[in-house]
Amino acid sequence: MIRLLTLLALLLPVPGWAGCRQALALGLDVSGSVDGREYRLQLDGLAAALLAPEVQARLLAMPGHPIRLAVYEWSEPGFQRLILPWHQIDTAADLETVAATLRTTRRAAAPPGTAIGPAMHHGAALLAQQPDCWKRTLDLSGDGKHNMGPHPRVVKAALEGSGLTVNALVIGADSTTFTDLRQTQIGELSAYYGAWVILGPDAFVEVALGYEDYQAAMERKLRRELEGLVLSALPTRAATQLHAPVLPWPVLPQ
Repeated sequence: MIRLLTLLALLLPVPGWAGCRQALALGLDVSGSVDGREYRLQLDGLAAALLAPEVQARLLAMPGHPIRLAVYEWSEPGFQRLILPWHQIDTAADLETVAATLRTTRRAAAPPGTAIGPAMHHGAALLAQQPDCWKRTLDLSGDGKHNMGPHPRVVKAALEGSGLTVNALVIGADSTTFTDLRQTQIGELSAYYGAWVILGPDAFVEVALGYEDYQAAMERKLRRELEGLVLSALPTRAATQLHAPVLPWPVLPQ
């Protein structure tokens, strides 16, 4: 039986306008439902979305108060692979470097299961490494429901009050033969992630109608996530603290 331990609060003061304005960790589904073509569409789509003019403009909108990005892959409880360690985005050249890293990343062997709960916890642990950021957001992409390890509702409950935002990008089947069936599947998956995964007052679920639509969906999601961080919104004390969860399963070392 899974028993949650007490949340450990890491309250770190941030002086004035110091630090980054947002830490963004992106978790990509590489479970058995994702084939080689879909894997490539996912990574190349993320790279292209980050370089899209409107997304790039928002990422670079506040010089001196940058955004930091990290990207990892996930499947079963014991598999989370960091493919982009924390990278601070100060210039367009930084984004080109990130995009090149994603485009040249090759798939590693991964077990087939879908462990959304541990993927959420891994992302939260990554975000705990960025205590000076005004906002911390986890983006979790997935094309299926949880089937291994601690259920996402358990992790979500542990993260309540942590100050994290968790958003989701659900990916429907690529088939265009059974349109009604695909719409039903996407609706069910969106509701599932909406109930058990997303967290925070402004959290949301974005939808890709298949991996061919992944880039466009990621662009929409990034624009929405970045649009609220403007200079007029001073970071509050609550926005500069993170309660790090201590959960009864290990986090892979970075």
